[in-house]
Amino acid sequence: MKRIFKGFVLFLLLLTVFTGCEPYQETISYKPVIYLYPEVPTEVTVTLDYDGALTHTYPAYRDGWQVTAMPDGTLTDRDGRQYYCLFWEGAYREPYEMTEGFVIKGEDTVAFLEFALAALGLTETEANEFIIYWLPQMEGNPYNQITFQEEVYTERAKLTVTPTPDTIIRIFMTWRPLEKPIEVAPQTLTKTERVGFTVVEWGGSRVE
Repeated sequence: MKRIFKGFVLFLLLLTVFTGCEPYQETISYKPVIYLYPEVPTEVTVTLDYDGALTHTYPAYRDGWQVTAMPDGTLTDRDGRQYYCLFWEGAYREPYEMTEGFVIKGEDTVAFLEFALAALGLTETEANEFIIYWLPQMEGNPYNQITFQEEVYTERAKLTVTPTPDTIIRIFMTWRPLEKPIEVAPQTLTKTERVGFTVVEWGGSRVE
């Protein structure tokens, strides 16, 4: 059934491209990247069970990724090519709820993201990558509404890592531009401390 659904989502995306129609408002998971930090050099397999259609992956996702991971995060595939992360994007047909979160002035985007990402457990290097990707889309808006998704995202994009990591940090930001500020319930940000073999992922989606 899941394969049928994924095929249906991909068909609708192709229909949109070739006809110019929008049969539904898909939600794009932009640039989720996965970092692997084992304590010693380790052969690692990563699989993603995504309730949608994968649109881009690098290195290519072939029933999973198999890499040798080093403690500094360097990844090497079976052909000897090195990477600093695993990358994927995908489309999902259900929107994310944004009843909690933050409303931030566009000009305050950098300061807010530096604070929030540190509070959620990213290193400065990981946060730099996150901010560099999203800043051009956000800082020019009058305001942005921002929510960090937790259970819904991890349910939609189930990640399996072998061997099992000691710590997993998955951060997925949904946001939308606003002309004027609105009231939203504040969101609590919880930091996960890194212990042992650590897997980190971040990504996001603009919600219309």
